Amino acid sequence: MMRKIILSAVLLTGLAAQAFAEVNVSADVVSRYLWRGQQMAGGMAVQPDINYTTGSVTIGTWVSQPMMDGMTETNLYVSLDAGPLGITITDYTDAHNDLFSVGDHLIEVMATYSSGALSAGVAIHALNGNEDLWVELGYDMGQMGDADVSLSLGLGNESYSSNGDPKLALFGINASQGNYFASYQINVDRKANMAMIGKTF
Repeated sequence: MMRKIILSAVLLTGLAAQAFAEVNVSADVVSRYLWRGQQMAGGMAVQPDINYTTGSVTIGTWVSQPMMDGMTETNLYVSLDAGPLGITITDYTDAHNDLFSVGDHLIEVMATYSSGALSAGVAIHALNGNEDLWVELGYDMGQMGDADVSLSLGLGNESYSSNGDPKLALFGINASQGNYFASYQINVDRKANMAMIGKTF
């Protein structure tokens, strides 16, 4: 889905390893951009993803473009899929002033692991002395009626927390049916709730 619904979607589905190279183009339209227990500014958004996969490696770019006012987010990423393990390195290119200055970049390294219905991920910022840490657990509840349902639980410090200390920042219930997906999320730390629905094209 995204840096999409939240990264719990990535945690639960991962990237499929392939023995041949291919280019994939997709886009989500979402009522709200939710990310790690936070509601990002801008209301409805179009979120295209363009990537190239060869074997177990995927290189791509993901964008969130608000339909109204708000900042466009453009990320570059490379992912390695090794069965139950995965590594994704993301460059949040909108978070720095100079695309070609290494010192300005916000780089995140995320490791994921999945086993059966359970999944886990840890994400850390790797440059410029940033100490943001995000930990997320996911549980796939399987199919309920016509929808696939999952739960997500996330905690983080620094920018994910109201005071910088490690806090429980996310409890989410996620559902998907065909090309549609939705999420209801509670930010336990900030005592806030939020919901979104989207469609993949």
